[in-house]
Amino acid sequence: MRIRLASAIALALAGFCSAGIAAALDAPASTQTPTQLPRDVVPTHYDVSVAPHASSLSFDGKVVVDVEVLQPTRSITLNAIDLRFAAVTLTPATGKGALKAKVVVDDKAQTATFTFDKPVPAGSYKLAMSYTGKIGTQANGLFAIDYDSKAGKKRALYTQFENSDARRFIPSWDEPNYKATFDLTATVPADQMAVSNMPVASKKDVGHGLSQVTFQPSPKMSTYLLFFGTGDFDRVTTQQDGTEIGVITQKGLSAQGAFTLESGKAVLKEYNDYFGVKFPLPKLDNVASPGSSQFFSAMENWGAIYTFEYALLLDPSFSTLQDKQNVFGTAAHEMAHQWFGDLVTMRWWDDLWLNEGFASWMASRTTARLHPEWNTKLGDTVGARESAMGRDAVATTHPVVQHVETVEQASQAFDAITYSKGESVIGMLEAYVGEENWRTGVRNYIKAHAYGNAVSDDLWRAMDEAAPGKQITTIAHDFTLQPGIPLIRVEASACSKHATTLKLTQGEFTRDRPDKQPLRWHVPVIAQAAGGKAVSTVVDGEASLVVPGCGTLLVNAGQSGYYRTLYAPAQFAAIRKDFARIAPIDQLGLIGDAWALGMAGLQPASSFLDLAKATPLDADPQIWDDIAGDLSGMDEYYDGDAKRQAAFRAFAVKLLDPVFQRVGWEAKPGESVPTAILRTHLISVLSGLNDTAVVAEAQRRYAAQATDPSAVPVALRKTILSVVAHHADAATWDKLHAEARAEKTPQVKDRLYDLLAVAEDKALAQRALDLALTGEPGATNSAGMISVVSREHPELGFDFALAHREQVDKLVDNSSRSRYYPRLGSGSYNPAMIDKINAYANQYLDPGSRRDAETAVASIKYRIMVRNERMPDVDAWLAKNGG
Repeated sequence: MRIRLASAIALALAGFCSAGIAAALDAPASTQTPTQLPRDVVPTHYDVSVAPHASSLSFDGKVVVDVEVLQPTRSITLNAIDLRFAAVTLTPATGKGALKAKVVVDDKAQTATFTFDKPVPAGSYKLAMSYTGKIGTQANGLFAIDYDSKAGKKRALYTQFENSDARRFIPSWDEPNYKATFDLTATVPADQMAVSNMPVASKKDVGHGLSQVTFQPSPKMSTYLLFFGTGDFDRVTTQQDGTEIGVITQKGLSAQGAFTLESGKAVLKEYNDYFGVKFPLPKLDNVASPGSSQFFSAMENWGAIYTFEYALLLDPSFSTLQDKQNVFGTAAHEMAHQWFGDLVTMRWWDDLWLNEGFASWMASRTTARLHPEWNTKLGDTVGARESAMGRDAVATTHPVVQHVETVEQASQAFDAITYSKGESVIGMLEAYVGEENWRTGVRNYIKAHAYGNAVSDDLWRAMDEAAPGKQITTIAHDFTLQPGIPLIRVEASACSKHATTLKLTQGEFTRDRPDKQPLRWHVPVIAQAAGGKAVSTVVDGEASLVVPGCGTLLVNAGQSGYYRTLYAPAQFAAIRKDFARIAPIDQLGLIGDAWALGMAGLQPASSFLDLAKATPLDADPQIWDDIAGDLSGMDEYYDGDAKRQAAFRAFAVKLLDPVFQRVGWEAKPGESVPTAILRTHLISVLSGLNDTAVVAEAQRRYAAQATDPSAVPVALRKTILSVVAHHADAATWDKLHAEARAEKTPQVKDRLYDLLAVAEDKALAQRALDLALTGEPGATNSAGMISVVSREHPELGFDFALAHREQVDKLVDNSSRSRYYPRLGSGSYNPAMIDKINAYANQYLDPGSRRDAETAVASIKYRIMVRNERMPDVDAWLAKNGG
């Protein structure tokens, strides 16, 4: 039954693929989809056969591509990298008159061109290619992961193709708009499990300990969504709405995927209903892999989501409630992609946010809906906004819809603007049009573009039709086609007749350009007086708004808006006075605004401390979690100035200690999930603030665990180990190193090696760097160790990586290399680091691939400015209030 269904999908969509791409490529120049390939040939179907040779890190491949030649040509150019061709022929669909090709490979352009002796007429052909390729050790193309297991050392193979690495596995039209169907056959060890997007159609023994596995035909999809994996796997399954949901793990760990499996069932039911289109494939697997990447944690391959173990599995000896939330959020994000990204795909990487922003928003919405006990809406709503604005407030920002020309630029597009600003803008627009109108628009968009490609305006048109009379396209264009953050200044008249009139004036918030000519947006604004009804307007330059009631005024009530709010001093004073009675989500938003506006010099830098001091002891745990994180961040500005830092730490510890005393080291019956998570974060922050009592207790518990199993409960194991590792001496570091070497569970082992890199002691940090260049931590983990060192010691980490660049390059996946080195130095306060990063960019990066290097430089300049210009105000506040 499933074979027939899959075949019907593939056959029905094959013709649409050719016609759809041809129409897009023949569009007027102003609307043509970008491409790095000639537009005269398009694929409709790939028939792929691969035989991996895991021991030699190589593979043999054969592919026959059904192509449409749209106009006569003497050559065909497609994408290929690290592939070597043995034979290439082009045969008319009639099967007669095969043409042999001369092959020219351009490694820089990542293309292969096949030239024929005579022009090829327009028509249907089969392009057959035999080739060999490389199996990598980082997550690009087809790659190997080596890991320890209780049964010994193992090697598994997986693929990772987003954004432009399918060309390492199949010579192909490796761009999102060239959708096609796929048949995949793989020859693998007979005792291994092979996995792809679709279920297995057949499996036969071919001798020599090998099996040939053929998968059912795929629906039409982009190349980057194809997946293949093979290894010593276990698979557990469940059913939902006719779809088989599976979790695939290394042998022996399937029980750790139980939560993901049950979550997948609940999420699929939710998404089938929300999107109004049922998941169209017969199965949906989550494939767990040891290791890590500097680029991603999970990938939404259609029907075969790939996720590193730390983001998918829950180890009963190690995982925390925070891990459980993260696992659910990751699964919900990747499953949302099965519609937004896989069923409907952005036409080109300019609109990547259509995939990532929407999946992020959908995951946050679904987490809050299916797990209300976690109360994640506070952190997800305000946290996404703050993540985006941290990136969006500097000169190196970019619009949500961005211009992408090269593979490297596409890789750099995966950032906080694409994900978090995209999520925040969607949340704002949904609040503006209403949940039902928004869902109607989404459903219409999905149905209209299923199995095809789309651009942002396709979504806006669907929304305009679903919510007539609203300014959807106008607002959406303002927030997605231009960069930056609106600033809404608030002034209020005296309350009259039980109402207050607000004057709202629009500007632009930046961290590094105080004299910048502000851009202009149509900004949906929701305002409310304490105890009164919320009212809204759209601010275009200036606006007046009558708010019912005379209580404390809140603009951006509910925090759905993507803008900063700057209150007049009298309004901020009222907010500070009434802070304990404000709704938690607005408390969180106000703290975020106070921090950002204070550090930018638009109000006193101590404004955040005013709100922190006004926060009641029994405030929502997530408020105290946020305050603790901000205090930790503020503490960093004092690094290197022991006297001033001691004064700040005394205040911060005094503020947080009563909160920690309420939470305590031991979990209490019936406590909330946010409270349990706050416990771990407070221990980490207080230890970072050098609270000697907290550090000593963590060290005591670590030492006592051999004789007292309750000393280090699972919920605190990571936290206690982190504290011990951060404050480690040489003997403790050696003990942790021995534990890492002896550990046989990859997820735990990886974490232990990361912990070796968190040492505050510079000599121990250097030992961690040296260790990272050995094979011991694992090929995909070493780059992460260097990154962890650089958080505490940015100069040490950056200088070390550059001094060993040839070795380090091999430890970093290609997709993240241009951003990896600049980020190592981005936490520095030393002006000399600016010159180092610029020198690196000038020597190693193309001019169009320097966004992350430029952002790192902007970040360093900003922090130097804050240290020099803002922290004196904090010192003065501490002198007055810190005692």
